[in-house]
Amino acid sequence: MSPAYRRSRAPSAFTGRLGRTRRGTDGLLDDLRGVILSGDAAPGVPIPLEEIAQALGVSPIPVREALKTLIGEGLVDHRPRGGYTVARITVAELSELYVVRGVLEQAALTAALPLATEADRIEAQAAHAAVGKALADGDMPGYHRASRRFHLALVAPARMHRLQRMLESAWNVTEPYRPMSQLSDEGRAGLHADHADMLAAFESGDTAALLAEAVRHHEELRRAVASLPADPALFADPGAPEP
Repeated sequence: MSPAYRRSRAPSAFTGRLGRTRRGTDGLLDDLRGVILSGDAAPGVPIPLEEIAQALGVSPIPVREALKTLIGEGLVDHRPRGGYTVARITVAELSELYVVRGVLEQAALTAALPLATEADRIEAQAAHAAVGKALADGDMPGYHRASRRFHLALVAPARMHRLQRMLESAWNVTEPYRPMSQLSDEGRAGLHADHADMLAAFESGDTAALLAEAVRHHEELRRAVASLPADPALFADPGAPEP
């Protein structure tokens, strides 16, 4: 039975985590981004600018500047007099982003495999093992982190930094929705089996097999996205004006 899609632990997801880990503005942008990508703050959740500034012992200005950067990354929305919230996208946009991710990954894998070193293969193996451990432990946040690590390990040998940044940017916007958490244990096990096939092709240097397995894997991911409940508390209204 897949877990219910949950709302965030609300504004304290920001103030609690940031207040515990640091004071001041060093690393503020990365930390705010990290709260969103961790899934601790679901789409639509308010981001309490003043409370964050107070928790860090700083003025609201650097917090506001960091949030502006995250708006540019598609992770935060802002409405005049409405404050800041974790960005929401429509179901159609989420599906589109998975198409984009698949296309970018195909390009990166094609370039990466001929350049892969033994160190790259060891990292891919370690990332795959981390996915398996997270699944065995029932650790969904760990599963998402390890799955991302695995996919990026396969494309890293390309050393195409702009392409990888584009891929990670598209990945970041989809991350708060955590569609893999909606799958059954059997469904996640199937995706992990796909990873095993991708790893085998990566280790053997078989580009055609790796690309074919990656396509099949992305088709499964897109089916998982299509099965998400169209919860209006999480997804944007496709007819609503831009913030």
